[in-house]
Amino acid sequence: MDGMADERIQSVLRRKAEAGKPVADSAPMTPDRAITQALAKVAQDSFGLPLQVTAARESRMSLADLPEALEDLSLLAMIEGPGEALGLMVLPPATLSALIEMQTMGQLAKSAPAPRRATRIDASMAADFIDAVLVQIGDFLAETEAVIWAGGFRYASYLDDPRPLGLLLEDIGYRVWSLQLELGAGGMRQGGLLWVVPANGRGAQLRRNPGQTALAATAEGIASAAAERAAQEAAWGKQMQGTVMGTQAVIEAVLYRVSLPLSAVMALRPGVDIPLPSDALEHLRLEGAGRRRLSLGRLGQSRGMRAVRVIAEEDLAQGTMADVSTAKAKPAKTDPAPAFEAGASPFAGKPQDTLALSTLGDPGSSLYDPPAGEAGEDADFPPIGMALDGFGATEDTGDLPPVKIGSGL
Repeated sequence: MDGMADERIQSVLRRKAEAGKPVADSAPMTPDRAITQALAKVAQDSFGLPLQVTAARESRMSLADLPEALEDLSLLAMIEGPGEALGLMVLPPATLSALIEMQTMGQLAKSAPAPRRATRIDASMAADFIDAVLVQIGDFLAETEAVIWAGGFRYASYLDDPRPLGLLLEDIGYRVWSLQLELGAGGMRQGGLLWVVPANGRGAQLRRNPGQTALAATAEGIASAAAERAAQEAAWGKQMQGTVMGTQAVIEAVLYRVSLPLSAVMALRPGVDIPLPSDALEHLRLEGAGRRRLSLGRLGQSRGMRAVRVIAEEDLAQGTMADVSTAKAKPAKTDPAPAFEAGASPFAGKPQDTLALSTLGDPGSSLYDPPAGEAGEDADFPPIGMALDGFGATEDTGDLPPVKIGSGL
C-alpha cells in the first residue's frame, strides 16, 4: 500500500511540474512571422522603440518595376548576400526619422518632422538596425527552405536616388516584402518598410538541420564554401591550362647566322654561295620569340622531308656531343666574307668634253648666238621712258603721299 501511495504522489508531482513548463509554440516559422518578429525584437531591444507590423505582403517584381514601388525621399540601403547577390532595404522618411529620434533624443517627438532627402549620416545611423534585422530573419528561418533566399544578407551601402538601381542590381526577378508599421507607444507614428531580395536564393549552405547548433551549421557552411571555392579554382586552373596549351607558339630552327657588309648584301644574286661552317648542320638552334634559345638540334630527314632532331640536355651532360660543347666554348671558324669590289665606272674612258650636260646641248655652243644684226651691243633698245605693255611712260610724279595708319585702305 505504501508503494502505491508513493507512485501516486510522484505522478501528481510530475503532472504539476509539466504543467508549469511553458507550452512550446508548435506553429511553423514562416517568412512573414520571421520578418514581423525580427523587426519588433530589434526595434524594442536595441532602440527602445515599440514597433508593430500591421500588414505584410509579398510580391514578385522585375527590375524595371522596382522604382515604382519606392516612396519618395526614402533611404535606399543596398544589402549584399551569398553568391554576391544584391538586394535592397528601403526605409521611408517616417520610419527613418523615428529611428534617428530614438538614437538622438531617446523618444519620439510629438509630431513627425517634414520629409527630407536621406544623407550619409542617416544611412550610418540606420545601418545597425538593418544588419540586426537581417541577422534575426536569417536565424528565425535557419531551419526552413526560406533561408536560401532570405539569409546571409548584410548592409553594404546606400543610395539617395533610385536612378542607379538599374545599373547596380541584376536584371532578374525579385521578392518584394511590403510592410506597414506602427511606431511608438499606442502607434503614435505610421511608417513602412520595403525589403527586396533575389527571388532565387543563393544561400543553400546557410540551412541547418533541426536541432543543429548555429556553430555547427556555420562550420559546415564554411567547409562547404571552401570545397566549392576549391572546385571553382580547380576548374579555372584547368580552363586556363587548356587556353594556354592551345595557344600557338612559333619556334624557328636557325641553321646559322652570318654577318655581311652592305656591299656584299647588295651583291647577292641567285646562285651566289654563302659560306657556312662545316658543322652547321649539327648545331641548329631552336629559338622562340625574341631569339630566345630553347634548345639545340640536328638537321636530318624523316620520311623524305627535312626534319630537326632535338638534342636532349642529358646527351650534352654526358659528353656525347663533344663537338657541340666545343662549339659552345669556342665560336666556329668561318671563311671571311669576300672583299667588296666597286667595279669599273660606266663613265671610264670617255673624254670629258664630249659629255653632254643635258639634252639641250652645250650652252656655250654657237648655236645659241643670236643672228647678226638682230641683237648686240649696237642694237636699238626702246628708251627707258617708252610705254611698255600699255602702262604709259614713266613720269616724275613727285613724292607719294604718306600712308594713313588705320585708314582701312
